[in-house]
Amino acid sequence: VIEKGACSFTCIRGGVLSAERAKTISARQTDVLVQAGDAYAAAALSMVLHSKSPMIPTFRSDVRIFSVQSANGQEKAWFGGGADLTPYYLDEKDIRSFHQMYSNLCSKHLQKHPSFSYASMKQACDDYFFLPCRQEHRGTGGIFFDDLPVDEDSMEFVKGVVTTWMPSWLPIAALHRADSFTDDQKQWQLLRRGRYLEFNLLYDRGVKFGLANANPRVEGVMVSAPPMIAFEYNHKVEENSAEAALLKVL
Repeated sequence: VIEKGACSFTCIRGGVLSAERAKTISARQTDVLVQAGDAYAAAALSMVLHSKSPMIPTFRSDVRIFSVQSANGQEKAWFGGGADLTPYYLDEKDIRSFHQMYSNLCSKHLQKHPSFSYASMKQACDDYFFLPCRQEHRGTGGIFFDDLPVDEDSMEFVKGVVTTWMPSWLPIAALHRADSFTDDQKQWQLLRRGRYLEFNLLYDRGVKFGLANANPRVEGVMVSAPPMIAFEYNHKVEENSAEAALLKVL
Protein backbone atom coordinates (compact mmCIF):
# COMPACT_ATOMS: atom_id res chain seq x y z
CA VAL A 1 0.00 0.00 0.00
CA ILE A 2 2.75 2.46 1.00
CA GLU A 3 5.52 2.96 -1.52
CA LYS A 4 7.38 5.31 0.82
CA GLY A 5 6.50 6.39 4.33
CA ALA A 6 8.42 8.53 6.77
CA CYS A 7 7.86 9.52 10.37
CA SER A 8 10.31 12.14 11.62
CA PHE A 9 11.04 13.71 14.97
CA THR A 10 13.18 16.83 15.27
CA CYS A 11 14.28 18.56 18.45
CA ILE A 12 16.41 21.70 18.62
CA ARG A 13 17.64 23.13 21.92
CA GLY A 14 19.85 26.11 22.50
CA GLY A 15 19.24 27.58 19.06
CA VAL A 16 20.10 31.21 18.34
CA LEU A 17 17.81 33.27 16.11
CA SER A 18 19.33 34.74 13.01
CA ALA A 19 18.28 38.25 11.95
CA GLU A 20 16.12 36.80 9.16
CA ARG A 21 14.27 34.38 11.46
CA ALA A 22 13.78 37.04 14.11
CA LYS A 23 12.29 39.36 11.49
CA THR A 24 9.89 36.66 10.31
CA ILE A 25 8.68 35.93 13.84
CA SER A 26 8.34 39.60 14.73
CA ALA A 27 6.13 40.16 11.70
CA ARG A 28 3.68 37.54 12.99
CA GLN A 29 4.05 38.06 16.76
CA THR A 30 3.60 41.69 17.77
CA ASP A 31 3.01 40.99 21.47
CA VAL A 32 6.54 39.79 22.19
CA LEU A 33 9.89 41.43 21.44
CA VAL A 34 11.99 39.10 19.30
CA GLN A 35 15.37 39.98 17.88
CA ALA A 36 18.50 38.41 16.43
CA GLY A 37 20.54 36.53 19.03
CA ASP A 38 17.53 35.41 21.12
CA ALA A 39 17.50 31.79 22.24
CA TYR A 40 14.94 29.39 20.81
CA ALA A 41 13.90 25.77 21.04
CA ALA A 42 11.78 23.75 18.63
CA ALA A 43 10.38 20.26 18.26
CA ALA A 44 8.36 18.66 15.48
CA LEU A 45 6.73 15.31 14.74
CA SER A 46 5.74 14.68 11.14
CA MET A 47 4.43 11.87 8.97
CA VAL A 48 4.08 11.44 5.22
CA LEU A 49 2.67 8.38 3.45
CA HIS A 50 3.17 8.11 -0.31
CA SER A 51 0.89 5.39 -1.65
CA LYS A 52 1.92 2.86 -4.27
CA SER A 53 -1.48 3.01 -5.95
CA PRO A 54 -2.65 6.20 -7.69
CA MET A 55 -6.12 5.38 -6.35
CA ILE A 56 -4.93 6.07 -2.78
CA PRO A 57 -4.06 9.68 -1.85
CA THR A 58 -0.84 10.78 -0.24
CA PHE A 59 -1.24 11.80 3.40
CA ARG A 60 0.87 14.36 5.26
CA SER A 61 0.64 15.71 8.77
CA ASP A 62 2.78 17.32 11.42
CA VAL A 63 2.66 18.98 14.81
CA ARG A 64 5.34 21.28 16.14
CA ILE A 65 6.19 23.66 18.96
CA PHE A 66 8.46 26.69 18.86
CA SER A 67 9.54 28.73 21.87
CA VAL A 68 11.62 31.89 22.11
CA GLN A 69 13.31 33.47 25.10
CA SER A 70 14.21 37.09 24.44
CA ALA A 71 17.06 39.04 26.00
CA ASN A 72 14.64 40.86 28.33
CA GLY A 73 13.49 37.54 29.83
CA GLN A 74 10.21 37.19 27.94
CA GLU A 75 9.39 33.63 26.91
CA LYS A 76 6.66 32.65 24.48
CA ALA A 77 5.70 29.38 22.83
CA TRP A 78 3.42 28.50 19.93
CA PHE A 79 2.06 25.36 18.31
CA GLY A 80 1.81 24.70 14.60
CA GLY A 81 0.84 21.81 12.42
CA GLY A 82 -1.88 20.35 10.27
CA ALA A 83 -3.01 17.44 8.13
CA ASP A 84 -3.78 17.31 4.43
CA LEU A 85 -4.62 14.95 1.60
CA THR A 86 -3.15 14.83 -1.92
CA PRO A 87 -5.28 12.61 -4.17
CA TYR A 88 -4.44 11.64 -7.74
CA TYR A 89 -8.00 10.71 -8.62
CA LEU A 90 -10.97 12.45 -7.08
CA ASP A 91 -13.33 10.54 -4.79
CA GLU A 92 -15.61 13.10 -3.17
CA LYS A 93 -16.69 10.71 -0.40
CA ASP A 94 -13.07 10.23 0.63
CA ILE A 95 -12.44 13.97 0.70
CA ARG A 96 -15.59 14.68 2.69
CA SER A 97 -14.88 11.98 5.28
CA PHE A 98 -11.30 13.23 5.74
CA HIS A 99 -12.40 16.83 6.24
CA GLN A 100 -15.26 15.80 8.52
CA MET A 101 -12.89 14.09 10.95
CA TYR A 102 -10.81 17.24 11.37
CA SER A 103 -13.92 19.42 11.51
CA ASN A 104 -15.20 17.27 14.39
CA LEU A 105 -11.84 17.54 16.15
CA CYS A 106 -11.80 21.34 15.85
CA SER A 107 -15.33 21.59 17.26
CA LYS A 108 -14.22 19.81 20.45
CA HIS A 109 -11.31 22.10 21.24
CA LEU A 110 -9.93 25.64 21.01
CA GLN A 111 -12.87 27.38 22.67
CA LYS A 112 -10.28 29.72 24.16
CA HIS A 113 -8.93 30.41 20.68
CA PRO A 114 -11.98 31.22 18.53
CA SER A 115 -9.88 32.52 15.67
CA PHE A 116 -8.57 28.96 15.19
CA SER A 117 -11.77 27.45 13.83
CA TYR A 118 -12.05 24.58 11.35
CA ALA A 119 -13.08 27.07 8.65
CA SER A 120 -10.08 29.32 9.26
CA MET A 121 -7.62 26.42 9.44
CA LYS A 122 -9.07 24.87 6.29
CA GLN A 123 -8.63 28.20 4.50
CA ALA A 124 -5.10 28.49 5.87
CA CYS A 125 -4.36 25.02 4.47
CA ASP A 126 -5.70 25.98 1.04
CA ASP A 127 -3.68 29.19 1.11
CA TYR A 128 -0.45 27.52 2.23
CA PHE A 129 -0.40 24.48 -0.08
CA PHE A 130 -0.73 26.53 -3.24
CA LEU A 131 1.71 26.74 -6.13
CA PRO A 132 1.55 30.30 -7.47
CA CYS A 133 3.64 29.39 -10.49
CA ARG A 134 1.05 26.78 -11.46
CA GLN A 135 -2.01 28.56 -10.10
CA GLU A 136 -3.17 25.35 -8.47
CA HIS A 137 -3.35 23.75 -5.03
CA ARG A 138 -1.13 20.80 -4.22
CA GLY A 139 -4.07 18.71 -3.05
CA THR A 140 -7.55 18.85 -1.57
CA GLY A 141 -6.41 20.32 1.72
CA GLY A 142 -7.28 19.66 5.32
CA ILE A 143 -6.24 21.92 8.18
CA PHE A 144 -3.17 24.06 8.77
CA PHE A 145 -2.36 26.21 11.77
CA ASP A 146 0.53 28.30 12.99
CA ASP A 147 1.18 30.66 15.91
CA LEU A 148 -1.35 28.88 18.16
CA PRO A 149 -0.56 29.98 21.75
CA VAL A 150 0.46 27.12 24.03
CA ASP A 151 -1.99 26.34 26.84
CA GLU A 152 -3.92 23.30 28.11
CA ASP A 153 -6.68 23.68 25.54
CA SER A 154 -4.34 23.96 22.57
CA MET A 155 -2.25 21.06 23.90
CA GLU A 156 -5.31 18.78 23.86
CA PHE A 157 -6.09 19.91 20.33
CA VAL A 158 -2.57 19.13 19.12
CA LYS A 159 -2.75 15.69 20.72
CA GLY A 160 -6.04 15.19 18.91
CA VAL A 161 -4.45 16.05 15.57
CA VAL A 162 -1.93 13.24 16.11
CA THR A 163 -4.51 10.66 17.18
CA THR A 164 -6.63 11.50 14.13
CA TRP A 165 -3.82 10.80 11.66
CA MET A 166 -4.50 7.11 11.07
CA PRO A 167 -8.31 7.11 11.49
CA SER A 168 -8.54 9.83 8.81
CA TRP A 169 -6.40 8.02 6.20
CA LEU A 170 -6.46 4.25 6.83
CA PRO A 171 -10.14 3.74 5.89
CA ILE A 172 -9.48 5.48 2.55
CA ALA A 173 -6.44 3.28 1.92
CA ALA A 174 -8.37 0.13 2.87
CA LEU A 175 -11.24 1.08 0.56
CA HIS A 176 -9.02 1.51 -2.50
CA ARG A 177 -6.09 -0.84 -1.91
CA ALA A 178 -7.54 -3.48 -4.27
CA ASP A 179 -8.50 -1.01 -7.01
CA SER A 180 -6.85 -1.78 -10.34
CA PHE A 181 -5.01 0.90 -12.27
CA THR A 182 -3.32 1.33 -15.63
CA ASP A 183 0.18 2.41 -16.58
CA ASP A 184 -1.25 5.74 -17.71
CA GLN A 185 -2.86 6.26 -14.31
CA LYS A 186 0.44 5.46 -12.61
CA GLN A 187 2.17 7.98 -14.87
CA TRP A 188 -0.40 10.60 -13.86
CA GLN A 189 0.43 9.89 -10.21
CA LEU A 190 4.13 10.47 -10.94
CA LEU A 191 3.34 13.76 -12.69
CA ARG A 192 1.29 14.95 -9.72
CA ARG A 193 4.09 13.90 -7.39
CA GLY A 194 6.26 16.26 -9.40
CA ARG A 195 3.96 19.08 -8.27
CA TYR A 196 4.34 17.83 -4.69
CA LEU A 197 8.12 18.11 -4.93
CA GLU A 198 7.88 21.51 -6.61
CA PHE A 199 5.98 22.82 -3.61
CA ASN A 200 8.46 21.35 -1.14
CA LEU A 201 11.47 22.87 -2.88
CA LEU A 202 10.00 26.25 -3.82
CA TYR A 203 7.57 27.20 -1.07
CA ASP A 204 7.57 24.94 1.99
CA ARG A 205 8.62 26.90 5.09
CA GLY A 206 9.68 23.78 6.96
CA VAL A 207 12.13 22.81 4.23
CA LYS A 208 13.55 26.34 4.13
CA PHE A 209 13.84 26.38 7.94
CA GLY A 210 15.63 23.03 8.00
CA LEU A 211 18.09 23.89 5.27
CA ALA A 212 18.89 27.28 6.83
CA ASN A 213 20.59 25.67 9.85
CA ALA A 214 24.37 25.87 10.10
CA ASN A 215 24.70 22.09 9.61
CA PRO A 216 21.45 21.04 7.94
CA ARG A 217 20.32 17.41 8.00
CA VAL A 218 19.56 17.40 4.29
CA GLU A 219 18.41 13.78 4.23
CA GLY A 220 16.07 14.42 7.14
CA VAL A 221 14.69 17.62 5.65
CA MET A 222 14.04 15.94 2.29
CA VAL A 223 12.63 12.69 3.71
CA SER A 224 9.08 13.74 2.84
CA ALA A 225 9.87 13.83 -0.89
CA PRO A 226 8.06 11.28 -3.08
CA PRO A 227 10.10 8.17 -3.99
CA MET A 228 9.61 8.59 -7.75
CA ILE A 229 8.33 11.52 -9.80
CA ALA A 230 7.92 12.55 -13.42
CA PHE A 231 8.06 15.84 -15.29
CA GLU A 232 6.56 16.26 -18.74
CA TYR A 233 6.81 19.47 -20.71
CA ASN A 234 3.45 21.24 -20.98
CA HIS A 235 1.42 18.14 -20.12
CA LYS A 236 -2.24 18.33 -21.19
CA VAL A 237 -5.14 16.26 -19.89
CA GLU A 238 -8.12 15.14 -21.92
CA GLU A 239 -11.33 17.11 -21.49
CA ASN A 240 -13.94 15.47 -19.26
CA SER A 241 -11.39 12.90 -18.06
CA ALA A 242 -10.84 11.79 -14.45
CA GLU A 243 -7.58 13.72 -14.49
CA ALA A 244 -9.38 16.86 -15.63
CA ALA A 245 -11.91 16.40 -12.82
CA LEU A 246 -9.08 16.53 -10.27
CA LEU A 247 -7.52 19.64 -11.80
CA LYS A 248 -10.88 21.35 -11.74
CA VAL A 249 -10.99 21.29 -7.94
CA LEU A 250 -7.33 22.17 -7.50
